[in-house]
Amino acid sequence: MRVAFKAAVVIGAACLIASAATAGSASAQAQQDRPLVTQDVFKSVTVLRDIPVDTFFDAMGMFANAMGNDCTFCHSPKAALDRAMFAEVTPRMQRARQMIAMMQTINKTYFGGTPRVTCFTCHHGNQSPRSDPNLALQYSTPDEDPNARDFTTDATIAADRIFDMYLQAVGGADRLARLTSFSARGTYAGFDTLFEKVPVEIFAKAPAQYSTVVHMSGGNSVRTFNGTGGWMAGPDTPLPLVMLTSGNLDRARLEALVAFPAGIRQAYPHWRVGRAVLNDEEVVVIQGIDDERQPVANLYFAPSGMLVRLVRWTLTPVGFVPTQIDYSDFRDVAGVKVPFHRTVSQTFMQMNVELTDVQPNISLDAGTFAKPATVAAK
Repeated sequence: MRVAFKAAVVIGAACLIASAATAGSASAQAQQDRPLVTQDVFKSVTVLRDIPVDTFFDAMGMFANAMGNDCTFCHSPKAALDRAMFAEVTPRMQRARQMIAMMQTINKTYFGGTPRVTCFTCHHGNQSPRSDPNLALQYSTPDEDPNARDFTTDATIAADRIFDMYLQAVGGADRLARLTSFSARGTYAGFDTLFEKVPVEIFAKAPAQYSTVVHMSGGNSVRTFNGTGGWMAGPDTPLPLVMLTSGNLDRARLEALVAFPAGIRQAYPHWRVGRAVLNDEEVVVIQGIDDERQPVANLYFAPSGMLVRLVRWTLTPVGFVPTQIDYSDFRDVAGVKVPFHRTVSQTFMQMNVELTDVQPNISLDAGTFAKPATVAAK
């Protein structure tokens, strides 16, 4: 079942990206100074309107995850080969619109509009919600998810102490201060390359600028954050150029901060601490809480003090949707521990980056992190 679900998500992600081409005006607006919203791009959208395109794809990922299927489960199966067919309204699309309305009514009526009930609440990866009790769940060992947004706080652990241990484990404040930039080379593999490894370059500059360039056969795929704004562009993106917003923009900021972590404890105004088990090892979880008192990010620290996982949730009209980044294979670069392996998991994609070479303290100009030029898919 897990193998089938993984394949379904891969297929679904490819279909989701293809579907963005259904709007003829998208290319003309690709160099926008404001984020495009759903009705700018997807002319058949009637419910999930007025949300940025990057958030819309998080919402689509929620459906794929909750239903355990790809996008053609709701859309016409013909859409797999004909992008225009994504605009064809199917009975399941109509049903999904009803379900969204029901979910929003429940949350508005009973939870003050907060997304307490989502697609996943009932479906849990199944096409149909299960209504009868499951005795195996009742009498077996609970399957605890370390990525929970709601966990028991451990008042015996101070966030500052964990951050101090982390900075010391990475290399210490002095060495961190001397690492001001780096470039890296390696390989990238994801659903958009059919999991074949292709070359990748990474550029980073303190305190929080980060750019990834994947060299695909159809052109370069670029993700970049310049310290305040972020974008992604390439043959694998839903539009030629996508402006990052909300949780996706903040995740780009966090990724940049992890590269130069001296300022990571200032990432959020509030923190709370708990414990979890990750890969059969107890870890400390520090949760970042934003100005609106929403828990939006979990940072997972191993007993060694190293940051081994980062989870950032994006709020969508259908609930909070996570992006998970796992860090491993830490190696010394100018006295600082740098993760040479990174896995990014989202509800609509998964990818791996393996570095082979990192060059510290190189000269990088502002153009390295500027809004990327668009690339048309071949």
